[in-house]
Amino acid sequence: MARDVPQDLAGSGRPATGRPFPERPASERPASERFAFERPASERPASEQPASERPASEQPDAVARLIRDDVRAMAAYHVPPSTGLLKLDAMENPFGLPPALAEELGRVLAAVPLNRYPLPAYERLKAAIRARLGVPDGAALVLGNGSDELITLLCVATARPGAVVLSPWPSFVMYDLSARLAGSRFVGVPLAADFGLALPELLAAIEREQPAIVFLAYPNNPTGNCFDERAIEAVLRAAPGLVVVDEAYQPFAIDTWMPRLAEFPNLLVMRTVSKLGLAGVRLGYLAGAPRWVEQLEKVRPPYNINVLTEAAVCFMLDHLDVLDGQAAMLRGERERLTTALAAIPGVTVWPSRANFLLARVAGAASQAVCEHLRGQGILVKDVGRMHPLLADCLRVTVGTAEQNGRLCEALAGAAALAVRGNAR
Repeated sequence: MARDVPQDLAGSGRPATGRPFPERPASERPASERFAFERPASERPASEQPASERPASEQPDAVARLIRDDVRAMAAYHVPPSTGLLKLDAMENPFGLPPALAEELGRVLAAVPLNRYPLPAYERLKAAIRARLGVPDGAALVLGNGSDELITLLCVATARPGAVVLSPWPSFVMYDLSARLAGSRFVGVPLAADFGLALPELLAAIEREQPAIVFLAYPNNPTGNCFDERAIEAVLRAAPGLVVVDEAYQPFAIDTWMPRLAEFPNLLVMRTVSKLGLAGVRLGYLAGAPRWVEQLEKVRPPYNINVLTEAAVCFMLDHLDVLDGQAAMLRGERERLTTALAAIPGVTVWPSRANFLLARVAGAASQAVCEHLRGQGILVKDVGRMHPLLADCLRVTVGTAEQNGRLCEALAGAAALAVRGNAR
């Protein structure tokens, strides 16, 4: 049998590739001149190595061994493709900047030194937020890459063994996800049928679970309502840990807990500039007593706010009147859209203090309605399977007058189809 030739090639004088078989043994030739079957397992692609000889990270069971069971069981946060669609699913401000202001912003951003890290204390940005957005004297600030990061920081900082994060439910999904990823247990307390706080049940859960954090979205997402002020006061008094009032939609609700920070030592108020019209720059801020913010700063990644975000937000806070004017227009459109949707036979719409509305088409599955709207070029959020209270509900962003008109026309068509389908 020829030297170094596998049994199935013996007698042929050449390997299966048709190339002449080298005279020198494999051990005397560089790796580039060896055939795949001649290379040591460590030099072969992972797909060609025996499983027992692969590195630990490339073993067939590597994912199961290295990745947490709960992470493998999760689904990634899904953002549907929206190219070519009217995007009414993400509570974004539909207005752009006036051209002259956009040009001025461009000049400001062009002068930012991209080769330098941000100044990690973000003193200029924090001063602008304090001056323009109503943060009271004596409150400290911590900044996040959107409010999502702030939720993560809170959950990481409080994730002691056995820690619980609690929220009325349904609410913002990141409370649940961030708590579980940090290693805490999440407890959702069902809302009342009118989407208000079920206060006796909520207070009982607080007493039973002793949560490290209670998240209260104000207004709540996806229901759009602000919880009763006296009920929130009761939660603040009963909670053994932090109570985070999430005011992501404050430009549309107007009401705020920010002035009451000094009244409740366990109160933190969290906001974002996303809904104000700056979703693309990703900036959230949280205000509270310095002793809490000091601890959160320890788990905040350095340089988490990039220099372009800092420059853009500082610039836009100097022109806050533009963004406030857009928010006022959307508040007006919200009321007109609520009236128009309620006038469509078969459509139920709930009052909202945010820049979105919760609606339901009688006799139609929310998934089918969403697909119908998508066929009309409109993307909305299907929340109908999130919780029994939201069965067959849609969440729709308030857009411009023209966009809202398109939505009403398409939703009226979906409602008419549902009526005809149920009549058969």
